[in-house]
Amino acid sequence: MTETRTRLSAWSRFCGWLLKTLGWTAVEPLAPEDKAIILGVPHTSIWDFFISYLYYKSMGGNAKCMVKKEMFFPPLGWILKAMGAFPVDRTSPTRMLHSVIHAMEAEGSFHLAIAPEGTRKPVKNWKTGFHTIAHHAGVPVYLGYFDWKRKRVGRGQKFELTDDARADMARIQKIYEDMDLGARHPKNYITH
Repeated sequence: MTETRTRLSAWSRFCGWLLKTLGWTAVEPLAPEDKAIILGVPHTSIWDFFISYLYYKSMGGNAKCMVKKEMFFPPLGWILKAMGAFPVDRTSPTRMLHSVIHAMEAEGSFHLAIAPEGTRKPVKNWKTGFHTIAHHAGVPVYLGYFDWKRKRVGRGQKFELTDDARADMARIQKIYEDMDLGARHPKNYITH
């Protein structure tokens, strides 16, 4: 554990205050491992990113997330980088996965937040790139969530991966479905 997780900075305290002011409750502490993948579901709004950021910062953490490179124009790109986002080229999924795995292996501490839906639009088949990253980097996966219905946010339960990404995804989607989460835009959230 890093010292920032035990003694919160003024910015972390401010983020916690802002999260509470917006009516949200942080449910669980951060993942205890130095490196982990935290899924973020349901992802139907850009506001999910901000709620997640406030949650992670309020707990003293520094999560990273992938954002399409087209969003990194001044001044938005500077703000995104300051918030832990890093640009990815989505034209080559294989190259993108390798660059993320390399970045994760190179850092001492690296919590990667990923929306398995891959977009804010409704999708039935969630992406399994996180599965590949977790296997290659040897990191655990947590089923993080932001529940707009109850205004709760957390890292969720730890999920044990198998070698079958599709079967794991079906189990993950069933767990999320059973959680009865409320999306910011409910019509854009499909779990099965």
